[in-house]
Amino acid sequence: MGERNEAYLAGYAEILAEVAGTGRRLTRDELDGRRRLGEEAAEIGHSLRTLVREHLHATRLSWPGKAGTEGTVPHVLAAVAQAVDAFAEGYERAQRLAVRQEEAVRREFIDDLLYGRSDLGRLAERAERFGLVLSRAHAVAVAEGSVPYDDTAPVTRLVETALISRFGDRRVLITTKNGHLVCIAPGDQDEILAFFAKQAYAATDGGRVAVGRAQSGPGGVVHSYEEALSTLELAERLELADPVVRAADLLVYPVLTRDRQAMADLVLSVLGPLREARGGAEPLLRTLEVYFDAGCTAAEAARRLSLSVRALTYRLDRVHQLTGADPADPVNRYTLQTAVIGARLLGWPDQDL
Repeated sequence: MGERNEAYLAGYAEILAEVAGTGRRLTRDELDGRRRLGEEAAEIGHSLRTLVREHLHATRLSWPGKAGTEGTVPHVLAAVAQAVDAFAEGYERAQRLAVRQEEAVRREFIDDLLYGRSDLGRLAERAERFGLVLSRAHAVAVAEGSVPYDDTAPVTRLVETALISRFGDRRVLITTKNGHLVCIAPGDQDEILAFFAKQAYAATDGGRVAVGRAQSGPGGVVHSYEEALSTLELAERLELADPVVRAADLLVYPVLTRDRQAMADLVLSVLGPLREARGGAEPLLRTLEVYFDAGCTAAEAARRLSLSVRALTYRLDRVHQLTGADPADPVNRYTLQTAVIGARLLGWPDQDL
């Protein structure tokens, strides 16, 4: 036993000797002392398993002289149990405190990273501790489910374990933010984000995952994260059925809504007359949406809407009558489709423009 470990056994043999002679239990001060020694051992990083073994070794060494009679054996064993239990309690308390402190540091780093509110140079230094090299490009995937998740949620642990098992140490960070699961990975390792999306979709019982584009530099993570969040919102507005959506595939939509007023004017001027239809604008708007999604194939659109082809054709004719734009005409079709997309993005007709 080394000199460093002997310090954590200070007074232990003397306590056993006194117990053997008197049959007493350990005092409160003695128990507190063993707890403090356990805390000190944990803070330095000694192995609890090793230290418990050395306590038992010290017990054996002192046993012949300290517990020679049969009547003292139960008292000595009880004292050993008290001493080791107090030592382990102090050790575990120090470890729990260290874990809480580490979690607080990690959460602060995550918040600064995803909000971009820290000095970028200092942020890059802190990132190394968590396995990220911010000088390289990173991409962020965000998953949402039916309920919010935090770092202790079973879903979070399940997804994190799956990624670690599959990819090991690949400089990947799994965390949560505002109830979402978040995966930060090197920008050139798309297979990691694809695997995360698959695992998150399964773990969240069919939630949706959005993947931001890879962005370079210390500020790249927050840009990719914000893009993934925007893509989630966009997918919901457009009522996309895909469980995994990529910002790179939806770039046209932010362009369309960059001038919100212009888009609102287009929606009202082109689709506004649909409000005069029986049942309001929504049924005809939905018909146009499905018709365009079906590649302007009437039979397929009718199937998706559970309508007859004749009923679908009637609805398209009604759109033509009200708006003056023929969905079957290539020139009119582009204007109508752009207006339909704009209506979904702006929440019309439920929301006034």
